[in-house]
Amino acid sequence: MNPQERREQLLTWIARHGTASIQQLAQVLHVSEMTVRRDLRILQQAHLLQSIPGGAEVKKSATELAFDVKRRLHRDEKEAIAAKALELIDSDMTIAFSAGTTTWAVAHRIRGFQQLTFVTNSTNIALELQQNGWTQIVLTGGNFRTPSDALVGPFAEYTARHLHTDVLFLGVHGLDVEAGMTTPNIQEAAIDRVLIEQAQKVVVVMDHSKWGIKALARIAPIEMVDAIITTRTPHVQAHIAACERLGIEVFTATLPDQGSKEEPV
Repeated sequence: MNPQERREQLLTWIARHGTASIQQLAQVLHVSEMTVRRDLRILQQAHLLQSIPGGAEVKKSATELAFDVKRRLHRDEKEAIAAKALELIDSDMTIAFSAGTTTWAVAHRIRGFQQLTFVTNSTNIALELQQNGWTQIVLTGGNFRTPSDALVGPFAEYTARHLHTDVLFLGVHGLDVEAGMTTPNIQEAAIDRVLIEQAQKVVVVMDHSKWGIKALARIAPIEMVDAIITTRTPHVQAHIAACERLGIEVFTATLPDQGSKEEPV
């Protein structure tokens, strides 16, 4: 495990438990307490954690991490997923993005196409697209909420309901065959449902940690998904097989140490 992977695991563990002591983290990660202290110091300097006596905690709301924190988790996976997602984009498309860090990673990579129009309820994604030189960007408007930095509420839903898109790249907090796609926030689930309804094709982009997770609010049943782009790890094979039995096309994005081949599962 390299230092970046170790710090991601450290962040994830603290996020799930609220707080953690240095001794606990050393036992969980099988490293020395000195290594944990060094990692905590780096994460605190990056404003991802805050120090408490003998340990650390991460700021969160309703089990949901802040955008900047989530963007750093599973970064290699998100970059590989984003690269794979570009294969589903053609010039002259209208592309929708739900709010999220994996969808942001896709938006960050979009270059070299002609006449693309974008629809999103994410302020971060809109700014990223603008910085990359894109001009046809439609923000839904609505109430701004953190930690996801998404626009939600009746106005956002009204706007999205009057826009038709060729493809939606959808980020989720969890995906389960029975529970469907879920998120911790009820308002965000509502706007995501509208984005799904208005898209000709729905593509879920998610790292391996989202499989089998059931968050508070259901976005939509899994039957609404046309394709999933994810990364291959041993424990997700049963989930992937279940999706394929439902007729969902599942693509795996290969990480750098897994070779260069990328193909449907």
